[in-house]
Amino acid sequence: MKKQCVDLNSDMGEGFGPWRIGDGVDEQIMPLISSANIATGFHAGDPNIMARTVQVAREAGVGIGAHPGFRDLVGFGRRNIAETPQALVNDILYQLGALREFARLHGIRLQHVKPHGALYMHAARDETFSRLLVETLQQIDPNLLLFCMESSATCRIAREVGQPVVREFYADRDYDRSGSIVFTRRVGRLDPEQVAEKVLRACVDGKVRTVDGDDIEIGFDSVCIHSDTPGALELVQQTRARLVREGIRIAGPQASTTKN
Repeated sequence: MKKQCVDLNSDMGEGFGPWRIGDGVDEQIMPLISSANIATGFHAGDPNIMARTVQVAREAGVGIGAHPGFRDLVGFGRRNIAETPQALVNDILYQLGALREFARLHGIRLQHVKPHGALYMHAARDETFSRLLVETLQQIDPNLLLFCMESSATCRIAREVGQPVVREFYADRDYDRSGSIVFTRRVGRLDPEQVAEKVLRACVDGKVRTVDGDDIEIGFDSVCIHSDTPGALELVQQTRARLVREGIRIAGPQASTTKN
């Protein structure tokens, strides 16, 4: 069934001091999206960047979420780090708390949490870690939206205990037959029209083509386009314009609590 509206999210504030990742177009992308995943200091981001990004999101009327990663500035959070589930959850809480205070300073609430990079993929596969993360979120904020893939352990466990999830569709990543994205540390420049058509097909037909050439069904509530993908601004512009032309509204996420 064709979607009437969809959330559009992107990772924001992924720099450190004078260093910036990607094309440095966060402030141009921000008004075009409905949810911003703000780096919280471990894979990227620092207090000044976080404060500025929250302010820009507030001015644009964009929902904000914490985007915690592995403690890996050098590797941009895309290297797996061996740690206990409790240590990783503690790292997430530390980062989430930092962004929550900047949100409070600007009079807005934290909408969601979305692990970054290798930590996101680790959660998708590791049931013990995902369960501890979800149970911890239940304690601190049972209404906090958790962004994840529908095919992930994270999604399944969150639904079991009633933590609201937002299932993501990745416009600028490839999929395998399991419905998982193919994790990569480096993404080349993509054709904006092809990306927009890929997203439109997912929104209208609920399907995506895998790297093996198969079509699979895909369930999602939000479309992600990474701000560090080369040409990210044009990808967001083309995708948004294509969806709007087809009558699909860009709006904040509707949480999914049961399989559909």
